[in-house]
Amino acid sequence: MKLTRTLFLLACLIFLNANQSFAQEYSFKNYSWDEKPNLEIPENYKNLNEVILDRTEKIELTISGTVAKQFHMKHERIYINADDAIERNNKIYIPFNLDESVLLNKARVILKSGKIILLDKKDIKEEINEETQVKYNFFAVNGLEKGAIIEKVYILEEQLEIDGTTILMQDEYPIANLNFELIVPEHLVFKTKSYNGLSEVKIDSESTPKKLILSINEKSIAALDNDEKYSNWYANLKTFRYKLDENLISGAKNLYNFKEFATNFYDRSHPELDKKQLKAIDDFCKNIPKSNDLQEQIWNIENKVKKTIAYNRYLDASENLAEVLKIKQANQMDIIKLYFAIFNNFKIENNLVFSSNRFKNLFDKDFESYENLSEILFYFPSIKKYIAPTQIEFRIPLFPIYLGNNYGLFIKEKAFAGVNMGIGEIKFIEIPGTEITHDTMDITVDFTTNIENPLITNNMTYGGYSALNFQPIKDFVSADEYKKILKSVSENYTAGAEYKTLTTANDGTDYIGKNTFHLDLSFEGKDLIQKAGESYLFSIGQTIGKQMELYQESKRTLPVEIDYPHSYSRKIKILLPKGTTVKNLEKFAMNYKTEIEGKTQAEFSSNYKQTDNEIIIENTEYYNIINYPKESFDQYKAVINAAADFNKIVLVVNKM
Repeated sequence: MKLTRTLFLLACLIFLNANQSFAQEYSFKNYSWDEKPNLEIPENYKNLNEVILDRTEKIELTISGTVAKQFHMKHERIYINADDAIERNNKIYIPFNLDESVLLNKARVILKSGKIILLDKKDIKEEINEETQVKYNFFAVNGLEKGAIIEKVYILEEQLEIDGTTILMQDEYPIANLNFELIVPEHLVFKTKSYNGLSEVKIDSESTPKKLILSINEKSIAALDNDEKYSNWYANLKTFRYKLDENLISGAKNLYNFKEFATNFYDRSHPELDKKQLKAIDDFCKNIPKSNDLQEQIWNIENKVKKTIAYNRYLDASENLAEVLKIKQANQMDIIKLYFAIFNNFKIENNLVFSSNRFKNLFDKDFESYENLSEILFYFPSIKKYIAPTQIEFRIPLFPIYLGNNYGLFIKEKAFAGVNMGIGEIKFIEIPGTEITHDTMDITVDFTTNIENPLITNNMTYGGYSALNFQPIKDFVSADEYKKILKSVSENYTAGAEYKTLTTANDGTDYIGKNTFHLDLSFEGKDLIQKAGESYLFSIGQTIGKQMELYQESKRTLPVEIDYPHSYSRKIKILLPKGTTVKNLEKFAMNYKTEIEGKTQAEFSSNYKQTDNEIIIENTEYYNIINYPKESFDQYKAVINAAADFNKIVLVVNKM
């Protein structure tokens, strides 16, 4: 949700003053494609699978009387030259709702022969994403073939967006020609910024009377691979950002700044509470367990609110907090007000934090844009921890990873002359490190009873974000479904074999952020044994479960960015019958590191020792930081693949 868009009614005040009158039509009202399409494919693109030959995009702000409007046009020509490209483009998805103000929407296919297949309204179909239940409209394309060109153009009348907008100027496919224009009344000054090597904007004040045209024109924009693992594609794209900064007529300057946002939002979220509301809050707080440990107290508050009040972002605002607690439902603003009131009741210092999804729209601390203020957290300065107030499955110190490793606007309370105000400060949001997300395995392989069918036990713990993959499940599915899920999880560690015993501990939301999740299982290891003459080949590496293997056949284009810091400790104890020998133990001596500025930030190390009929194998794997430069990729890949190599180790066991 973008809270600032609710201030849309202020647009007229920004655009006009009482002594001005404008009447403007948008300039691309009669825009359309050429009736005789261009079939020429540049030589350097003819052998590629898919190319965006042209992308033209125009956004125009107009004023008619006292009404400000925004119009948006996009026109693309895409060259299709491979079977997978045909399959990918036989549905042209429509990036808007058909019930919106659609002024133009058409598409066509130009075959290599020059034949034109015109798509119309009857070709628009609908599909529903089974997981999200979101509806999508698309043009169903028939007759698409290699060498064809898909052409599409639309014009929309949109909600005004002047408080911060980002335009993507790069794609996972090459763009031969790109043209972007932002067309605005001449009395409005826009602040702009180009990212990742995109050229700076050019301003034309002469072509169109009383209007400014801010344009970017580029050719031969390289594709940026969107399939590279452990990366942040959006953060590395060429992008363009703009926002309204000044009105030369009214004299307003530094519009949509963070200082003003912090002050206004603090005032909106801290209404004066009457006696009825204060009593309702006090009664609610009496049912929250008390603790002298601040983090535990915050956990208790968060758990109580999330298990009592149902969050619904589309709900109408309640009259007051007493009503919220009565109906046990709240929208975002209600939830924020409620948490503020509860923290005040417990006298817990806090900051409200606004940020953005780092995988979709990275927060730029040097460009004040309300677009970056789309997500919320609460921060507690004395313990340096966060909560996500609207995310039901999280508990302190865990919060959505896409909000961490990013900047945010921290709004703290400060008193001036006895009056409390909201003060904004931009700070970095750290994600909890390996001290939180640490997983362990304690495995015993017992050959002493039957060398052809060892008994294997595996006691596992998962901490932090790893535990979060398991702990909430129990509270949201039936007991039978939970058993099926655990069985599926266990098969990763038993090589698909049926387990003999399986127990869990600390599963359920009551343990999130507080305790590690435990999964203990045992199984017969006969499926991991192969007989080869007098030898037994034991796939010991598979006991730690399947491991991610990182392949990179082409040259790496993006730096590494992982979700969160994490670490693993694994111990395997092998018990052998007397008179047994083992080969291949030397393969367990492994050590791979990723060093950045002289410091080891990722490592996989393994070793072993044998005492009589007992072998102990131990390995450690960790990733201390989130971002690894592209220059360190080969080292990082070696660490990742070391666990996969361990997974493939086979012991040769012989009876003497």
